[in-house]
Amino acid sequence: MDFWPEFLASSWGKEFVAGGVGGMAGVVSGYPLDTLRILQQNSHSASAFSILRNVVSAEGPVALYRGMTAPLAAVTFQNAIVFQVYSILSRTCDPSVSAKDPPSYKGVYLGGVGTGAIQSLILSPVELVKIRLQLQTDAKSKPHHLQSPKGPIDVARSIMRAEGLRGIYRGLSITVLRDAPSFGFYFWTYEYMREKLHPGCRRTGEESLQTMLVAGGLAGVASWICCYPLDVVKTRLQAQVLSQHPPRYSGIVDCFQKSVREDGYGVLWRGLGTAVSRAFLVNGAVFAAYEIALRCLY
Repeated sequence: MDFWPEFLASSWGKEFVAGGVGGMAGVVSGYPLDTLRILQQNSHSASAFSILRNVVSAEGPVALYRGMTAPLAAVTFQNAIVFQVYSILSRTCDPSVSAKDPPSYKGVYLGGVGTGAIQSLILSPVELVKIRLQLQTDAKSKPHHLQSPKGPIDVARSIMRAEGLRGIYRGLSITVLRDAPSFGFYFWTYEYMREKLHPGCRRTGEESLQTMLVAGGLAGVASWICCYPLDVVKTRLQAQVLSQHPPRYSGIVDCFQKSVREDGYGVLWRGLGTAVSRAFLVNGAVFAAYEIALRCLY
């Protein structure tokens, strides 16, 4: 009975809860656009509208939320780790800054890089399961015995059964390559923009809701633009099911070369508009919910 009061009284407890609230706000607000992005990246059509119309007409709007359980279940722990690790690394990477002052921009960027690399260990399996679920758009048209697993646990079990632990972590390398630099830009952009929009707020923590939403949204946009081609390659690598056919792609370089050869260099930016729109919405919600929850807890 005494666990929660003691937990919430600690700095870790406040960060954990606030990070979870922010993460859940981000997932719920942007998941339909994330599903649309995944479908675009794995198809030969660049039209987001045609894909959206086909999915909704065939299976209804609920299909856009397929696979949300996996990231929603993991997001509290993941975001708690992200914000806590970032808080530590941003100070560690530039110890010349006083503890009473906000971290330097150098510490912010390097701390973000380290945070992105560490959180990939959690995120990679979750995104693998999420991508498999999001791509099950034709499940209803298949015979019952050929239908794909319906839930995240079923998908994870089928991957483990067919491909083992290595299968569940397929895409880890490309996830680290994507997230390490993108998280550096992510936190740097947020800290820089919030200070520009509300001078002095990095020290006082008194920025407005509008500042949180805009700075968070721009941070999300910057982080996606700098890594988007890697995300396309990651989606295609994680989408292939080795147990059903010989692997189409043998690795990161092979996937990159075949994708460009088949669809041109434009394929590396397919779905960028959807991703950027989602990033602004989601990350504005993430940072606003995180900051507001943290203020309430303190």
